[in-house]
Amino acid sequence: MPESKLSDNRRAGGVLALAGGVGGAKLAVGLAEILEPDALTVVVNTGDDETFYGLHVSPDIDTVTYSMAGLANPETGWGFAGDTFNALETLKTLGADAWFGLGDHDLALHLRRSELLRSGMTLSEVTLDLADKMGVQHPIVPMSDQPVRTIIESGDGEMSFQEYFVHRRSEPEVTGLRFDGADSASPSPAFKAALGSADAIVFCPSNPFLSVDPILAVPGVRRLVAAALVPVVVVSPIIGGRAVKGPAARIFETLAHKPPSALAVAEHYSGIATHFVMDNEDESSRQAVEALGYQVLVTETLMTTNKHKIDLAAAVCDMAGVSV
Repeated sequence: MPESKLSDNRRAGGVLALAGGVGGAKLAVGLAEILEPDALTVVVNTGDDETFYGLHVSPDIDTVTYSMAGLANPETGWGFAGDTFNALETLKTLGADAWFGLGDHDLALHLRRSELLRSGMTLSEVTLDLADKMGVQHPIVPMSDQPVRTIIESGDGEMSFQEYFVHRRSEPEVTGLRFDGADSASPSPAFKAALGSADAIVFCPSNPFLSVDPILAVPGVRRLVAAALVPVVVVSPIIGGRAVKGPAARIFETLAHKPPSALAVAEHYSGIATHFVMDNEDESSRQAVEALGYQVLVTETLMTTNKHKIDLAAAVCDMAGVSV
């Protein structure tokens, strides 16, 4: 167990990054490349955690962990590079409804996570332990050690996040969101500590509704972020009216009732964020975003190479006044 990473007093300052999904993982990788382990805490959405085949699966935590460990599938951005699916195929032959695809390496991780959770360890402790075993030096922590579940409300009825995102391929029209369990949850210890000591808070380019809002739904988090006397930087996941990956663009239309844009993202976080990073393609929105009270940086935000991840991370830290 990497106890030093668990200490609530392990750091003074640094960057607190809120992440989920592939976009969030990419920026987390860039930040980890330029910041020391005691200068970065990556807090990850757990609203899409689910039980599959009797195992506790934490998809966003795994995506961030695989990415920061250099083990992620480069073609998808999620999953283990070069994974095989023998166990899943056997499950299918044994009659399992195996629509949620897990590779053999994935299953090994989930087996170990579930075993450690049953032994009495918290999700924070398990996440740090497994990440450490995979060579990740920077602390990755869940938003909460208590279960919070993102529920999709749609014209087809209510469904879990994974039912919507994986089984239904994000096809149902999202009409509402609910975060079951959030009212009785609390920020994980390392998350709470980082909220009180960070030199900057960064909202990675993750889906605002499905990846970041569950984190903000944990009691006290939104208030603490809004009251933070440090730069709170949003990196837009929308470029030129399109989401780089995932259903964020469609959800802006169906749930927020506005076209997807960098401005729409800025409006979504208005009142809790102070700085905004948008892509060069969206420079025409700069004045409108500045009118909301943001300091704005226009730069290249599409991260297709490791250099892009590092360059964007460096630009974010420079904007926030964080030394690297």
